[in-house]
Amino acid sequence: MADQAAKTQIQNWAVPQDRGEVRLDFFVRRCLPHLSRRAVQNAIREKIFRINGQSAKKGDRLKAGDVLSFRGPVHWLVSEPLPGRHEGMRIVYEDSSVLVVDKPAGMATHGFSGRDRSTLANFLAAQRPDVLGVGQSRWEPGLVHRLDRETSGLVIVAKTQAAFEDLRLQFGLRQIKKKYLALVWGITQAEGLISFPIAHDLRDKRRMRAMVGASVQPKKKKSWRAVTHFRKLCHRRGVSLVDVDMESGVTHQIRVHMAAIGHPIVGDALYGEKNSETFGLQRHFLHARQLSFRHPEDGRTVRVDAELPGELGKLLERLKMRI
Repeated sequence: MADQAAKTQIQNWAVPQDRGEVRLDFFVRRCLPHLSRRAVQNAIREKIFRINGQSAKKGDRLKAGDVLSFRGPVHWLVSEPLPGRHEGMRIVYEDSSVLVVDKPAGMATHGFSGRDRSTLANFLAAQRPDVLGVGQSRWEPGLVHRLDRETSGLVIVAKTQAAFEDLRLQFGLRQIKKKYLALVWGITQAEGLISFPIAHDLRDKRRMRAMVGASVQPKKKKSWRAVTHFRKLCHRRGVSLVDVDMESGVTHQIRVHMAAIGHPIVGDALYGEKNSETFGLQRHFLHARQLSFRHPEDGRTVRVDAELPGELGKLLERLKMRI
């Protein structure tokens, strides 16, 4: 499969005579609608498109009669995740309409093109190909929600479109309960609630930002309501072990909120302090350990738990901390 994905493909598209001037990225998405905007930008950056025989670049425009040519790896033309094998992935619950997987740290939930081969979506394409086509995006087959790459733990996957719609509604109504375990810097309060809205950080596109004050982001900048609850389980050697749950589900929410109150997650290179102690971890200490939801078919409550990954459990043993 890897050799097949590496093969070079040639394909041409002509701009219709009745079409006015159009931007390169818009026309590429029209020709290859399965690609996300991000994937299109990456493909253009890699110079795999030509306009009338000349190398195309960002910002170019095409007019009626122009010919757009693609010459590059065939994975750009693949319209759904390719099958992939993944060590450490476990299916911890499954029935006719739902499955729940325990995603290891270091794995993205999904990719953006056929180039991505090591995601949860690729695992599903290999192990449960029937879920391909379920959901709202072909690159997120059956995926009802996501986890950050370095966050381990439970992810719900719908096996049918009806189950997907039902579970998405439950998420929208905040009926699905998610519990996380986090090790954070400092001695936290016994319990707390964090309700800062979250927005994209204008200075760093990789990051999100807690809007602690009205002047943090321009008024026109979109933000999302976010509510995080935490409860301290124990503390030792300047760190606290906390149980966390969210009323909402914004990108990087727990990491952003805990950092905003001065308790960044241990090992978090994006939101923690530079050069801080990691206790030997190659990831941040955040694990989605429990999910409970109403089954989309019969309405019964389903609760699923995931054991703490070995490297996190060993660190707690070294710190003499107990859950």
